[in-house]
This record gives sequence, structure tokens and C-alpha cells, in this order.
Amino acid sequence: MSIVVSPLSLAPRLAKLHKVSHVVSLLDPDTPFPVVREVGDRHLRMEIHDIETPVDGLDICCSDRMKMILDFVGGWQRSAPILIHCYAGLSRSTATAYITACAHNPGADEEEIALALREASAHASPNRHLVALADAVLGRDGRMVRAIERIGRGASWYDVGENAPFTLASRFGA
Repeated sequence: MSIVVSPLSLAPRLAKLHKVSHVVSLLDPDTPFPVVREVGDRHLRMEIHDIETPVDGLDICCSDRMKMILDFVGGWQRSAPILIHCYAGLSRSTATAYITACAHNPGADEEEIALALREASAHASPNRHLVALADAVLGRDGRMVRAIERIGRGASWYDVGENAPFTLASRFGA
């Protein structure tokens, strides 16, 4: 099954359309989370700002929160799609989609997954801090970080507003 990535504005509609089994919402603490009744308690709501370095007064993802994300996506059985969204569908969600694909494919090449992410979305600009945290927890020795650096930055929120929804495969390698 696939990983569906979207902005907040389309998340409930896409969850229903794709008949997802799990939802990951990554939003600023002041942004209301969408209600996705179809998934019940299989909805991870993570309050983190889209920042890559600590800023006073803002919530940055930490190792404990990354472990929560990895535990949640690790529980996804891939019998139905998973939906991952943030506010614009550009940074936190694309990083988490990449992280999810890497977590479910421990033997796959990180660069292959990163290139598939770039092919699926020209505007994807994965949050490097989230990727670095996951790289450390998953024991990837910097390979995830280097793969994301290789594909480069996508668009900024200021340039495109919202990213177009896209899907990423959940299975890679042999």
C-alpha cells in the first residue's frame, strides 16, 4: 500500500477517498487537528513547529517525539494506505513519509527512497531535523540525511502555498 501525503486542507477528504487505515498529523500547537472518523484511534496528532533548529517559544521535534512517530508508523500494517499531512504538505509531512518508507524498508537504499520522493513531488522539501532524528533512532549512520541532502530542497511555502497531494510507495528493494 501507499503513503499518501497532503496539506491539511485536503487531509480529511483524501483520507476518505483513499480509505486510509492510519493518519499522521504534524501541526503547529495552535492549529486545530482535522477529525478523521474513519481511522478511529489510529490517528497520531503531533504538535511540532516546522523548524530545523531550536527557536525560543516554538516546539521542535525531539528524540522522544520521533520515537512516538516511528512507533506509530511501525504499527501500520500496509493493508491500506496511510495518510501523512502537515499544514502545507511540504516539509514535516514529506520528511515523515520518507521516514515511514525507510522504517518499513530497513534493507532498502535510502537514496532510492529519497529519489522516489523527489519523483513523486518536485516541491517536497523534507524537514532535515526530522530526518536526522529518525536516522539516529533507526541507526542509519547518516545515510538518510545524505540522501535527503542529495535530492535538495523543493519549494518553499512562500513560493507555492500548498503542495499538491502525492503518493509514495511503501515497499522498496528486494
